[in-house]
Amino acid sequence: MDSEDPNSPGWTIGQAEAGVYAFYDFDGEPIYVGQTVSNMKDRVGRHLTGQRSDPVGKFVLDPFEVADIEVWTLPHIAEMGGKASVRTNAMRAYESTVYYMLKAGSLFNAVLNEAVPPALQPVELPWSVRGRIVPDELWEDRNHPDVRIARRAAHVGRLAQLVSERQLRGGGLRRTLHLQTQRLEWLTYQRLVELNLVEAHPGEPTDVDEE
Repeated sequence: MDSEDPNSPGWTIGQAEAGVYAFYDFDGEPIYVGQTVSNMKDRVGRHLTGQRSDPVGKFVLDPFEVADIEVWTLPHIAEMGGKASVRTNAMRAYESTVYYMLKAGSLFNAVLNEAVPPALQPVELPWSVRGRIVPDELWEDRNHPDVRIARRAAHVGRLAQLVSERQLRGGGLRRTLHLQTQRLEWLTYQRLVELNLVEAHPGEPTDVDEE
C-alpha cells in the first residue's frame, strides 16, 4: 500500500479513494475481486483482518489464503462530484473488466465472489500494482501443501455449515461452496502427485455456470 500510485504521481496506492482490487492465492489463482470508492488501504485492510467484511464473514474469503494483491487505482472516478453512488456506478465497468479478465485466466475459470459482477462492455484498464503481502519468514509455512489443505478443508466446512443454516434466496454462496470444493480437490490431488502416490493427469476442473 506504500507503493507509488502509477496513476497519481506523488500519491501511494493506499491513499487512493477509488479503484478495483484483486486477491490471489498461493498458486497465483484469483480468489476475489472488489472495488471501493473510499480509502483503498482501509478497504483492503478490513478484508484481511475480517473487520466489517461480508466476504470474510460469510466464509467466501479466507484472509490466510491471500498471498498477492493487485490494485487498479482510478483517480478520475475519485475526483467525480456527487454522491458515492455516482462513483460506484462509474466503477462497475472497471470491476467487470477485471473480474472477467482474471476469470478467463484462471485454472478453474472462476473467481470466488458470492455476487458475480454483470458482464459489461470491457474498458481499458489503468496501470496496476501487484505485490506479495506474506512476509518471507512466513511464506514456507503458510505455503506448505498440508497446511493449506487443512485450512481450506476447515474453511469449506464452515461455509457448508453456513449454507445449511440459512434460507438462501440466491445461489451465490452455493456456487462459491462448489468452487471451493473443486479447489480443495485439486490441491489434495496435487499433493498426491508431489508424493508420487498417483500419476499426474491433464484433466481440468469442471466449469461452473454463473448466475
